[in-house]
Amino acid sequence: MSEPDAQDFPARRGRMVAEVEALYAETQRETGLAAMSPAVRAALGKVERHRLVPREQQSAAYANRPLPIGNGQTISQPYIVALSTDLLAPKPEHVVLEVGTGSGYQAAVLAEVVKQVYTIELIESLGRAAAQKLAEMGYRNIEVKIGDGYAGWPEKAPFDGIVVTAAAPKIPPALIAQLKPGGRMVIPVGGDGFIQYLKLVTKRADGGYDEREVIPVRFVPLVPKTGG
Repeated sequence: MSEPDAQDFPARRGRMVAEVEALYAETQRETGLAAMSPAVRAALGKVERHRLVPREQQSAAYANRPLPIGNGQTISQPYIVALSTDLLAPKPEHVVLEVGTGSGYQAAVLAEVVKQVYTIELIESLGRAAAQKLAEMGYRNIEVKIGDGYAGWPEKAPFDGIVVTAAAPKIPPALIAQLKPGGRMVIPVGGDGFIQYLKLVTKRADGGYDEREVIPVRFVPLVPKTGG
């Protein structure tokens, strides 16, 4: 495979943003979002996705689809990354937790629109590689931890928002506990082999939560640290 021309990456990224915008319009009935927010659109147009995928995947870096990143994991589809970010209703002063660092792409997009991102990755090699790449890209507001996503990051809680980038069979109670009242969590829910839905969870003042299914999705499973 020939090396992609680095000069072409900004143009490819621009086309990707246009594709994602078109998908927003197509799915607005389900998502309630007719278009990307200006902040998320700017983030998607800025983050260099080609620097967060394996070299052999760089020519496909700006295709609007998931790509393999090793260890049976994937970098999420740009549309899903944008949608998950927008569903949080992020604000510049927000502190957000991401569960499932993977390549670091979702963390980078979040870091463009909020004050601080804490992100957890179970697979040490992926987490270390993402942390290094994100630092090389200049992100100083992302902190990566190797650990169990089901447990969250209680030392940094409470969070204004939480994004989970792997499918859990049910909503982890620890993550609900670490959300601020009024905070939002975007999480794919559904067992491996079952229909999964991207859900928007909003924590109530009484500690309970409301949830709604947004769209059907396909994510790799969220694996607990103690899993076999």
